[in-house]
Amino acid sequence: MTKAAEIAHKIRSKNAGPFWVTVDVFCGTPAAYTRLTTDLTTETVAALYHQPSQSLKRFEIPDLHVIKFSFPRPVVQGNRKDRDMHGAQWATLLAELDL
Repeated sequence: MTKAAEIAHKIRSKNAGPFWVTVDVFCGTPAAYTRLTTDLTTETVAALYHQPSQSLKRFEIPDLHVIKFSFPRPVVQGNRKDRDMHGAQWATLLAELDL
């Protein structure tokens, strides 16, 4: 199987405020964008991050070959139970996803 990171040019995640995380998928080429928009369904990504699909926001930017996913953080940024203050580790889950 092929991992998402093998198709995408770069996958990164970051805070989108203290309550949300955004994962950016930079596809790099039109072919990669087409494949990833098909393979990374909203339901697949929501299940990966243990989110209800209606909580996941999906943004497709075809001119830039970018797909963005935003979802609520499990705990507020800075909470003592927050294990990823900057939201940077969420990208790894998507990068390692088998397609």
